[in-house]
Formats: sequence, structure tokens, C-alpha cells
Amino acid sequence: MDLDLRQLKSFIDVSELGSFSAAAEKARLTQPAISLHIRSLEKQLGVRLIERVGRKAQPTHAGRDLLVHARRISDEVSQAIDTVAPHRGGQSGRLRIGTGATALIYFMPAILREIRYRMPGIEIRVETGNTPDVVRLLENNEIDAAIVTLPVTGRSLDLRKVHQEELLAIFPHDASDIPQVIDPDYLCAQPLLLYQGGNTRKIVDGWLKERGGRVQPIMELGSVEALKTLVEAGLGVAIVPAMAVGNVERSKLQIRSLVPKLERDLVLALRRDKHMSAPLRALVAALNRQSEA
Repeated sequence: MDLDLRQLKSFIDVSELGSFSAAAEKARLTQPAISLHIRSLEKQLGVRLIERVGRKAQPTHAGRDLLVHARRISDEVSQAIDTVAPHRGGQSGRLRIGTGATALIYFMPAILREIRYRMPGIEIRVETGNTPDVVRLLENNEIDAAIVTLPVTGRSLDLRKVHQEELLAIFPHDASDIPQVIDPDYLCAQPLLLYQGGNTRKIVDGWLKERGGRVQPIMELGSVEALKTLVEAGLGVAIVPAMAVGNVERSKLQIRSLVPKLERDLVLALRRDKHMSAPLRALVAALNRQSEA
């Protein structure tokens, strides 16, 4: 048996105010509407709930027993609404994001700072990993959004491009005789330090093999920061995202563009069936502002 909350509210108001008209005025309904609520509730429960004593309406014995529970139900409903209300305004809630370590260090701080400024009460959790691993988390609903490198496949995913950047070659600061044109043939003949795994590595491998070059790195690492450090130490040459060297001191590395130009695209990936909560909407808005800047 399901109880109608509107009928219970009308019953409480009539019991407490002692008048159908007063209850109607409080609820901004007509008196016949309040009367209908009470009759419907009485019919459903099979007992008389309200009786008139003189000019006053008051609960019967059964009505007084019900009133105890009706007030408790009304209080619980009010508390439930109050609990959910902050989520509507983004004052509370959770945002789980998956992305790569490089994007987290160089691309995401401004995004996360804006979200925290607009919604200081939400919990933010960031998972890092290569694109396939992060996408798997998204498909399993273990995260709410992913910011990853194309290509990304998945019929259940909605993809929105948020950033495009160049991939650059980095050399030790004391390297000499670096040619003007850094192409696949030249790099394949160098001591290559390459990022291990992920879509960025796939893009780099495809570019290096474009002219039939043989990709045979002397070392593979799972961190762009480690690549930069080893290049600074003179151990080889690497290809890294432009965001990772934007603030590098020129005394530490020499940075060159590639020919043909090599780029990667970062996308925001969302499940198509995912509810767009206030924190998720804030993430999308922050990314849109970042891409327009």
C-alpha cells in the first residue's frame, strides 16, 4: 500500500489547524481539494481520520495514531529534500576524473582550480593512467569523466575535443649540429628515449614509421618527467607533448618542432547514459572556457 504524500500533508494540516479552509489556505489549494485528499486517504486506510466537533475539525482516535507517523514521514521527507538540495547547486557531491599524468600536471590544474572555486564543497578524485586503462574505468562507471588522447573507441561514449597540441623533440642543452628539419629518418638514427605505452606512444610510433623508419628506442619510460630528466642528463632524445616543456628553461633542453608536424588531440569522454550532475556540468564548462582562451 502506497501513501500519497500530498494527502498525508493535508491530513497533518487539517489536524493541526483544526480547519479545512485553513489547511487549504496554507497549502494554496481549494477547500474541496483538501477534502478530497482526506476522503481518499480514509478510503485507502479504511478508517475515519477526521471528525468535526462543533466548528472544529480534529483527528479521530485512529487519526491521532496516524498523525504520529505522518509527522515523522513529513520530517523525513523534508530532511531528504534538504540533503539533496546542495547537490543541485554544486555545494556538495563528487566528481571522479581519469586522465594521463602529463595532462594532470600541465593541463588540469587550471580546470580543477576553477571547479573548486565554483563548488568548494564537492569531493574531487583524479585517477591517472594510459588512455585504454582510463577508458576502461569510464566504461565500468568507476569514474565520471575521462580526459584522454585520441584515438578512443566505444559506442557508449560521447567524445568532445578539448585540446590540440604539438608533440616536440627535445635534445640535451649542449647538443650540437641539430639540423633544422627534425624528421623521422633523423630521429630513428638517434638514441631515442620513448614514452612507454598509451595512445601518445602509438601516435609517435606511427609518425616515426611513416618513412619506413625502424623504431628501436634505447630506453622506454612510463613518465614524461623522467624522459625530460634523462634527456637533460645527455642520455638521448625524446618526443614529448608541448605542454610538458612550455616552461622549461632553455639552458636545460633544446626544443624542436617535427617535420611533418606531429600533434595529438585530447578529448573529454563521457558515458552517453551518464547523468549530467552539477559537478560534471562545471567540468564541461571549465574545459570549454579553457579551449576558448
